[in-house]
Amino acid sequence: MNNNNNAPGTLYGLGVGPGDPELLTLKALRILRAVTVLAYPAPSEGDSLARAIAAPHLPDGQIEIAIRMPLDAKQFPAEDVYGPAAREIAEHLQAGRDVAALCEGDPFFYGSFMYLFERLAGEHKIEVVPGVSSPMACAAALATPLAARNDVLSVLPAPLDEDSLTARLEVCDAAAIVKVGRHIAKVRRILQNLDLETRARYIERASLPAERILPLSQAPDPAPYFSMVLVHRRGEAWK
Repeated sequence: MNNNNNAPGTLYGLGVGPGDPELLTLKALRILRAVTVLAYPAPSEGDSLARAIAAPHLPDGQIEIAIRMPLDAKQFPAEDVYGPAAREIAEHLQAGRDVAALCEGDPFFYGSFMYLFERLAGEHKIEVVPGVSSPMACAAALATPLAARNDVLSVLPAPLDEDSLTARLEVCDAAAIVKVGRHIAKVRRILQNLDLETRARYIERASLPAERILPLSQAPDPAPYFSMVLVHRRGEAWK
């Protein structure tokens, strides 16, 4: 960590995992407790999940930067959100203060941190600390291995158009369908048409106190923002 105010600070992209505060890595925990500045994504209104995950481990007295943004995919990522946030972080780095930017899951797996990285890499020292990603947390909660042997695991965003999502599911051995949300009916329809519905598992808010596992047929529509469907063509990876 930088203790010399004459030297520029380091930006740490910290993966804080899917929700359970105990799923932070030891490295992320060490950095989290040592930095002067904490930055984290937050909705336009309300609390930040990334900060809530880290909260039990935070020391007092850190400078905090809440990066408030809309969750509507049509507006994301917005320059009017990440531009000012990157400039504010850069000012701290130039003043010799280390900054930890929190990211739910892993910073480089659909993580919001990549948009800060894009704006600050090359000009500032950056270290990325990987975190537990949501597919791994969902598989653990479901007691369902993601893949085995020579299986090809596909990570498929549910917002893909129906034909594209169908084509990818037709040929994959196993899939983690992410960003389900308002696309749950489409996902269910496709899996029914491919005779994969009984080999699919739905979970929401994995590792959080409100975690819930349901048959795909009973999944709410729309599904929560933090929800996922795991599919394996053989039903079980070990078969």
